Amino acid sequence: MIRINLLGRSRPKAVRQAVPLEATLQLVFLLVALVFSFGLLYIHYWQMEKEDKQVLAHIQKQRGEKARLEQLKQQVDNFEKQKAVLQQKISVIEELQRNRTGGQQLLDAIANTVGRTDTVWLTSVSRKADVLSIVGSAGSIDAVANYITQLKRSGYFQQVEIKESHQDTTNKAVQLFIFTLTAQFAPPSPTAASTTTATASPNPNPTAPGSPAAPAKRPGGNL
Repeated sequence: MIRINLLGRSRPKAVRQAVPLEATLQLVFLLVALVFSFGLLYIHYWQMEKEDKQVLAHIQKQRGEKARLEQLKQQVDNFEKQKAVLQQKISVIEELQRNRTGGQQLLDAIANTVGRTDTVWLTSVSRKADVLSIVGSAGSIDAVANYITQLKRSGYFQQVEIKESHQDTTNKAVQLFIFTLTAQFAPPSPTAASTTTATASPNPNPTAPGSPAAPAKRPGGNL
């Protein structure tokens, strides 16, 4: 299509309006601020994600350490139980060994103390560990006191205590006193025992016939 200018004047050109410099700078600053803010947010997010991974790794490590410690604790508990069982067995064996080795000494010591005391008869002797419970009868209260003295002087008994002593009323013909006492059986060391045996042993040289016999010394002094 052909256009004809009838006025004879040139058509004015459209002039573009210039953008103000201040607005341009504000736009640039806004873009820079947005980019900087996004950069800071990304760095912060990256650091948080890194810390989360480290915390998770630490938690996993601590869980593994906890499982290992629980396993060690279970092993220690099992060892403690085994130790308690073994200690109990050792105690029983030692107790049996002590009772077995001291049985003959106990019988000899009781026989000697009864032999040194007149009018004393034992009814029963019970033993629990090293504690003895002795029940017997005597012809008098003095005989009971003398028997307690012999037990203390023998060197085999400690903590001798009278628990009960009363007259037997069932037998009217003979005067008897029933007594119950406790004592701790504590045999002396082998050196002391050998010294006591040497002291109590008779003179190896026999007395000539017709000559008066020398009075034998009793262990623990005269009664």
